[in-house]
Amino acid sequence: MAEPAKRKTDIGPPHYEQFLPPVVKANYGKWRYHEIPRPGVLVHVGESGDRLYTVRAGSPRLLSVQTIRDICDLADRYCDGYLRFTSRHNIEFLLTDPAKIDPLIADLAAMGFPVGGIGNSLSNIVHTQGWIHCHSAATDASGIVKALMDELIDHFTAMELPGKLRVALACCVNMCGAVHCSDIAILGIHRRPPKVNTERLPKVCEVPTVVA
Repeated sequence: MAEPAKRKTDIGPPHYEQFLPPVVKANYGKWRYHEIPRPGVLVHVGESGDRLYTVRAGSPRLLSVQTIRDICDLADRYCDGYLRFTSRHNIEFLLTDPAKIDPLIADLAAMGFPVGGIGNSLSNIVHTQGWIHCHSAATDASGIVKALMDELIDHFTAMELPGKLRVALACCVNMCGAVHCSDIAILGIHRRPPKVNTERLPKVCEVPTVVA
């Protein structure tokens, strides 16, 4: 009996398998081990002997369309178009040719993206929307994280910590950034009710910006 045709639907996301790199598909569930040859670079070795190299770069949570296009251009140049974003705002470029690792890292450095966050190091700091978008934020997010990461960047690019360190910032006690799941949490709280300027508020459209 012939198998029924698979029903096509636009409900839900497409299956992730169609976006996997060929080397991941070929070795899915058959990886033997992985190791970290240098800060920011991870290599997975499959039972077949195939190797998948991952170069991890930190990025800000908020990216312009042009920056995303520049990142995708790097993926096209070095990774056959394959990259992924982690839940902590890292960009991971997936390569099969180790000769392309150093040129990729050099181009990332020229664009201002540090490479690191693997092994015993500080992972990229995850944060919530802040005043950019959220209407209930008690504090800003991206500005604080930028200032903090500027001070801690050496712990991102090197592997000198006792273990993996995860830092997160949430703008209010809603904690949509799941800061309670990180090693160090920075949490904004409301101490006083905001004062509303009733004359100005009806004339603007970005309420969070006004509150800021």
